[in-house]
Amino acid sequence: MITWSKDRAEAAQRILGSYPERRSAVMPLLYVAMAEYGYVSEQAMRDVAELTGLTPVQVSSVASFYTMYKREEVGRYLVSVCTSVSCHLLGGDDVLHAVEAETGVPHGETGPDGTFSVEHVECIGACGGAPAVQVNYELIEGVTPEKAVELCQWLNATEPDPLLGDEMQALFGGQRSFDWGPSESTGSKGPVPAFGPYSTAGTDRLAGP
Repeated sequence: MITWSKDRAEAAQRILGSYPERRSAVMPLLYVAMAEYGYVSEQAMRDVAELTGLTPVQVSSVASFYTMYKREEVGRYLVSVCTSVSCHLLGGDDVLHAVEAETGVPHGETGPDGTFSVEHVECIGACGGAPAVQVNYELIEGVTPEKAVELCQWLNATEPDPLLGDEMQALFGGQRSFDWGPSESTGSKGPVPAFGPYSTAGTDRLAGP
């Protein structure tokens, strides 16, 4: 029996209603399940299987293929540092080492207090703004090792909720790959991509009444 929170259960039904076949909704439903449980647990995969008519093994085959579906618990802040070619050439490895040193968390691991998870990732599509970093999939471009340290200190001290990419870019970013356009009014509520229809995005806490 699925016992998701009301918002997530409603999001699941909206997602299912947007696909002609229920099984086609497996990937967005995995994000909703990950937000519900904190990671794609065995129970999360059984829930998605029940919703889609797939077997848990079939759901597991999808969850295990894509690295953004975390199958172990992650920290409150998932710091992803790009170390692909452009970022590597412009100091991405130094940014990663700075994050590891400041948080005390090696890449691929989660700190014992559950605040930070750190990982290095392949290209995240911001080569013109290298080195690029994501925190809970909110992008920051042009990050230096010094700014990476300040970012981690800020996350620890202020515990922002939701996380806003525009705010972090203004505080800790540098050269952008392109003009981002209008500011986003929502951000990430946790280590899951922020999608409004999936109930994984939070309202801009900086917005006026």
